[in-house]
Amino acid sequence: MSPKLRSLGIAVGCVLLLDGGTKAWVAEHVERGVRTALIDGFLYLTHVHNPGAAFGLFADAAASVRIAAFTAVTAVAIGVIASFYVRLAPGERWTAAALGLVTGGALGNLINRFVVEDGVIDFLHVTLFSGFAWPDFNVADMAIVLGVAALMLDVMAAEGRARARGVSLDDD
Repeated sequence: MSPKLRSLGIAVGCVLLLDGGTKAWVAEHVERGVRTALIDGFLYLTHVHNPGAAFGLFADAAASVRIAAFTAVTAVAIGVIASFYVRLAPGERWTAAALGLVTGGALGNLINRFVVEDGVIDFLHVTLFSGFAWPDFNVADMAIVLGVAALMLDVMAAEGRARARGVSLDDD
C-alpha cells in the first residue's frame, strides 16, 4: 500500500469512526433541543437535526429529493477528490490525508442522512463575539473544513515554493 493511500484511508476511517461515534453518543445521551454549556458563553453541547445542507439549505425539500440530491453531490465531490488523488505523487501523504478528511466528512454526513430520518445530527454550538452564534455542526463538518483549509495551505505553499524557484504554477 502506498503512503498516500495509507494516509487517505486512515483519515477517512478516523473521521467515519469519530463522526459516527459522536453522533450515536449524542443521540443516546443528549436530549434533543437541549443546550449544555461546555465553555459558558462560547461552546455548547446540543442535539439538533439538520434536514438541509450547510446552514439549513434545502431543509424544506421532500426527504426523497434531499437524499437523492445529497447522494449526487457527495458522489460528485468524491469523484473530484479522486481526480486530485490520482495526480498526487506516491509520497504526498499530507495532501492525501487532507483529501481523506474531506472524503470522510462527506461520507459521514451522507451515512447519517440514511440512518436518521429527519436530518444530520449536529451537536456543537459556538457563540462568538457580540453573541453571534455559528450554526450547529458535527465532526464531519469539522473534517471537511479542516481538509479544505489544509488543501488551500498546500496550494499556497506549492505556489510559494514555485515562485521561489522562479516558476509559475500557471505555466502547465
